[in-house]
Amino acid sequence: MKYLCVDFGEARIGFAHCDKNETIAMGLRTEKVNGIKTAVEKTVAAALETGAEEIVIGMPLRTDGTRGDKSERVERFAEMVREASSLTVRTFDERFSTMHAHQLLNETAISGRKRKNVIDTLSAQLILESFLERKKNIAKIQKDDPEAEK
Repeated sequence: MKYLCVDFGEARIGFAHCDKNETIAMGLRTEKVNGIKTAVEKTVAAALETGAEEIVIGMPLRTDGTRGDKSERVERFAEMVREASSLTVRTFDERFSTMHAHQLLNETAISGRKRKNVIDTLSAQLILESFLERKKNIAKIQKDDPEAEK
């Protein structure tokens, strides 16, 4: 299945996508946005461009796993994307994805303006990698134990 992943933010959104076999998550780009409607439009356009069959949107959860104000905004965004695209839209835990992206960029010595331009794309890629890995793990568990919950 081809997925588009979105790291939604107030000023920028990052996009990543995967191949049909779900073997590799690839960063696509970061887009500047000014408002949720623009973000929805750019997300639908990216889904069409990549041939996405489903959209995964990073859900910002608190460290303890609960939802906060940002989560409510992402939920609203997800619903608007669902209505505008007619695709299945899922949210997926994005805790620590931006922090992990910053750590990776520190290792590559990318800083300043370049970092700002790629951090959201890299975050989306990391979210998608985690989503695909979890999906594979669930499939393996279900294969090993057909009675396991989905």
